[in-house]
Amino acid sequence: MHPHFRLLTRLADRHHGRARWSRLATLVGAVAIVTSTFTVAASSVASASTGHGGTLIVGMTAGAIPELDTELAGLQGYEGYRFVGNSLYDGLTRFNLLQSSQVPAVVPDLATSWTANSTATVWTFTLRPNVTFQDGTSFNAAAVIFNLQRDYDSTFKYYDTAVAAEAATLTSGISSYTAPTPMTVQITLKAPDSHLPSDLTTLYFASPTAVQKEGNTEFNSKPVGTGPFEFFSETTGQELVLKPFKHYWAGAPKLDELVLKPIPDPSARIAALRSGEVNWIEYPTPDAISSLKGRGFQIFENTYDHIWPWIFDTAEKPWNNVLVRQAANYAINREAMATDLLHNTAVPAYQLIPPANAAYSKSNFTYSYDPAKAKQLLKEAGYPNGFTATVSYPTSGSGNMIPTPMNEELQSDLAKVGIKINLVPMEWSTMLTQFETGSMPGGASATNISLTFQQEAIWEALFSSQSPLNVAHFSNATVDSLLTQAQSVTNVTARNKLYTQIGNIITKNAPWLFVVNDENPRALAPTVHGFIEPKSWFVNLTTVWVS
Repeated sequence: MHPHFRLLTRLADRHHGRARWSRLATLVGAVAIVTSTFTVAASSVASASTGHGGTLIVGMTAGAIPELDTELAGLQGYEGYRFVGNSLYDGLTRFNLLQSSQVPAVVPDLATSWTANSTATVWTFTLRPNVTFQDGTSFNAAAVIFNLQRDYDSTFKYYDTAVAAEAATLTSGISSYTAPTPMTVQITLKAPDSHLPSDLTTLYFASPTAVQKEGNTEFNSKPVGTGPFEFFSETTGQELVLKPFKHYWAGAPKLDELVLKPIPDPSARIAALRSGEVNWIEYPTPDAISSLKGRGFQIFENTYDHIWPWIFDTAEKPWNNVLVRQAANYAINREAMATDLLHNTAVPAYQLIPPANAAYSKSNFTYSYDPAKAKQLLKEAGYPNGFTATVSYPTSGSGNMIPTPMNEELQSDLAKVGIKINLVPMEWSTMLTQFETGSMPGGASATNISLTFQQEAIWEALFSSQSPLNVAHFSNATVDSLLTQAQSVTNVTARNKLYTQIGNIITKNAPWLFVVNDENPRALAPTVHGFIEPKSWFVNLTTVWVS
């Protein structure tokens, strides 16, 4: 999805119902490493310490400039967080994006450390000292409480309904918050939330002074955070200009200026890069990469936590039969799609969990390309002559790669075993709106949408039998039990072992068609230096400079 489904929330907060879960959908949805890619990355990292300055102009896949008020950046999905949220603001935690070899771990940001009680219902955060907002306001526990009230307390003078709706997709289980000391915050939850630090990576903090001065409406056009870049100007619908925050606590960015331009059409993005209108683009189409390399542009790729699937409605025929779902997974040639159509900008997804997820295991159940087995399974399921089904898909959208030719290739593969697919193309925002309500978009019996598990509450949102966002209507008692267990396990390694088990069960039951894992390609002009391509939707632009 447009970096893709908004993720997160606590199943324990179920009584808030469908409205809470529908906001989750706004965001979610994100393996061999190409050696040449990391040759470029390594040289860029090496040069990062020697250069400084310049203007980075990014051609985004987004259809509009993201909103600027804290959580509202997420209305443009993870790309909004990537370029606006993480530039203007900080969270208490963040992902470690300053390396390219490991799945990014959650590390300190505005909090230097945190602890949880034995039930993971009370979390205590020690705040980073000597941090200021971009207007000079001190960051402290009072500022955190002000923002939490703005997010969660409907009686608070500066409560903002739009911001609150987005914040609820991350941490709706928060019941109270206090400041035991001027630099300590304690958050109490309604139910265990072992992965709260992961969920908090995109819960941002605004300057209380600026909010009080401007009011909620004006603050959205005059944002003030603690992040590495500060707002400079915006030309509606055309570009957003940010400048480095010279007093950023982790050190000022190397750039002189960061410019963001929404260019949703892929051909227009590539043309803008070639003409010099921009010097960075998100997702160059696979067939353009070779020519871009030939002209000296840098192509960065890396595995990241992303899967491109179909989601079956397992409550309806024919997808209510596990043998049919397994047959479809054996019928598709993932290798040909990844190699021939996508020119190795993606790798085959043989199971649910992407290789760049810490819960990935090679020993988990996997699918292969086996049309004969697919036909045999269809026969056992009572469909010896196949069947006809309808699948909806987006015609564009960040993270969705090149959806029309990809879906047509799947259609062709499935037809060879007797599964006749009628494809229903949909405009991205319309499709996403329907998905947010927990409906199968387009009235189809399956849908194609890009997804990520980077923030862990996605597991509950998509696979709990109680989640309205579980559009597959997948229900498995063991999975529900393991998800509940994971919510109380604060040890990350132990929790990932539970997700590994969950992923194995889901793969065997095949509520999805597991197709490919994207490698997040982007193209940069040869004058752009210092960029590190992490195994993540997110990026860190503080090391980048332009010669």
